Amino acid sequence: MTLVASRERRRTAPPRGTRRRSALRRRRAYTGALYAAPMAVIVGVLFVIPLGLMLWMSVNDWPLLGASSPNGLKNYKVLSDSLLTDAIWFTVKYTIVTTVVLSLISFGLALLVQEQRPGIGLFRSVFFLPAAVGLASASLLFYSLFVNDQSPLNSVARWLGLTHGTVDWLGTSNHALASVVGMITWRFAGFYMLILMTGLQAIDPQLFEAARTDGANRWQIMRSITLPLLRPSLALMLILSITGSLLAFDQFFILTGGRQHTATAVIAIYRQAFIRQDLGGAAAISVVVLAVLLIINGAQLFILRRER
Repeated sequence: MTLVASRERRRTAPPRGTRRRSALRRRRAYTGALYAAPMAVIVGVLFVIPLGLMLWMSVNDWPLLGASSPNGLKNYKVLSDSLLTDAIWFTVKYTIVTTVVLSLISFGLALLVQEQRPGIGLFRSVFFLPAAVGLASASLLFYSLFVNDQSPLNSVARWLGLTHGTVDWLGTSNHALASVVGMITWRFAGFYMLILMTGLQAIDPQLFEAARTDGANRWQIMRSITLPLLRPSLALMLILSITGSLLAFDQFFILTGGRQHTATAVIAIYRQAFIRQDLGGAAAISVVVLAVLLIINGAQLFILRRER
């Protein structure tokens, strides 16, 4: 009986090569999990846990100093505050203007420097150089240009005949918006240019040659070849630009002090948490901002994948 049972086990057991491959796959899976474990811990500590805490704070009465207590969805009533709604509309306007201006200028620069020619490396370096400057440093640099008493922009505007007095570049909503958009364009245009230039250089030149042979003009080539094949790079640029604009804080806080006429959604969160000392309300606003970002980015990815 023992001999028969042993023979049966040998017949039903998997081949030795199969067992070896299975052991190798398990070993590779364990090795991969071991390599991924440090990053998983970092993501958990720096993202998952704070996200869970934010969601918990948003349904609690959580003062800056003192004990917290559950209050359901009462914190979300802060969304009806007129200061917050003004900040949201200003953020939307800033996002639209910044995205349009940055996209056009970055795409123009990418078209300008995509081809190899003498001295093109210098132009690429000059256009990209502002990207090496920190956002806070760039804001402080431009603040010296916008201050009324010392602003060289007023001198240039008077010399060009555009104005006869002194322009308060940061004092009104429209002037502050234009000033910040100009600074952001200077700071990020070279970075987005590099993204788009990489996408342009990945397009096969033979496609352009074939289109010219068929008699296509520049606009037809741009519409039918360049833009469709550049879609992944455009998607990356738009996601970065829209996300960065919706989360704008440093530039407005440094240049305008976050005053009411230039307050963004993130400045509203800061004001709710540290001026009104209401961490629960600030968490509720943060949840809404996060949801908006997820919806916008998800919609962009869905549209781009569907059009492929």
